[in-house]
Amino acid sequence: MGWDIKNAVIGAGLKGIVATGMDRWLAPMARGRGVILTFHHVRPARSDPFQPNGLLEVTPAHLARTIDMVRDLGFEIVPLDEVPARIAGEGPRFCALTFDDGYRDNADHAAPILAARGCPWTLFVTADYASGHGRLWWLELEEVVRRRRRMVLTLRGATVDEPAGTPEEKRRAFKAVYCLLRSGPEDVLREVIAGWCREDGIEPDALVRELCLGWDDLEALAGDPNVAFGAHTLSHPMLAKHDPSLVWLELEGSRAAIESRLGRPVRHVAYPVGDPSSAGPREFRMARELGFATGLTTRPGHLFAEHAANLTALPRVSVNGLYQTPQAIRSLLSGVPFLAWNRGRRIHARSG
Repeated sequence: MGWDIKNAVIGAGLKGIVATGMDRWLAPMARGRGVILTFHHVRPARSDPFQPNGLLEVTPAHLARTIDMVRDLGFEIVPLDEVPARIAGEGPRFCALTFDDGYRDNADHAAPILAARGCPWTLFVTADYASGHGRLWWLELEEVVRRRRRMVLTLRGATVDEPAGTPEEKRRAFKAVYCLLRSGPEDVLREVIAGWCREDGIEPDALVRELCLGWDDLEALAGDPNVAFGAHTLSHPMLAKHDPSLVWLELEGSRAAIESRLGRPVRHVAYPVGDPSSAGPREFRMARELGFATGLTTRPGHLFAEHAANLTALPRVSVNGLYQTPQAIRSLLSGVPFLAWNRGRRIHARSG
């Protein structure tokens, strides 16, 4: 199934859940004690017809609408520090707000909305990005495809050879190259995209400095008591694809860097990418051994009492930029979409 068709089906499904009332009558079974929402970019809508990473950005208006609906549906917005106790105990339904990577637009567009509504939130910082360097490789790839008329790649006996002239062709070419690169070692993925960047005059560090908050910017945010900072590794690797020594360094090193620069405790970690190919039992165990209070994946789902024994393998619900409608928010907060996605399981990742 093509990405556009798949996204259309998912969008229709989210609307259908609300249209049929399933968000109300199935919610008592599907909804847990709380939910952690994930955001990335928050910025005004762009008119570019080629936005293959559009799922990672929402408009300021959608963020505001989401917060208002969270509260209208009876969720209490709480700091991430409260989540372990709220999972383990009784109390009002809760929601924690998290923002990954440390994008500049989080300060420009999200922070004023969160402050006006008195919301606690956690910004997960990638230390390299805060230092002005690193690899936003998925955005580098977007820039490469935007500039090229054809994408050709051969890896491990498989070949992608796709035209990339029109926006639709670019979307197909991006997907094909992305999937082939993601299926193999991350070192190869980064090397291939870095080579294309050199050929096309794209400077990865310049992209980081344009899009991500620096340490001085983060220090300014640290003056807000409603903002907490979490670790998002040093260099944003897919941890499960690397040796244990590197994983340990990425987790512990990022915490140390943030605490040193911002003077704020770092109790939580979010695993980059966060899907099963990027973070698994080994990473969950290491996060626990390093003393993180929680470790957050991108596996979708609500939080149930059983998660109290799996605090370094918690699911989150992504607020997806492709589905910026009230029906989508209501559906996701009901928990109903995850009944099918998780095949009825409440726990689909364990800390070990």
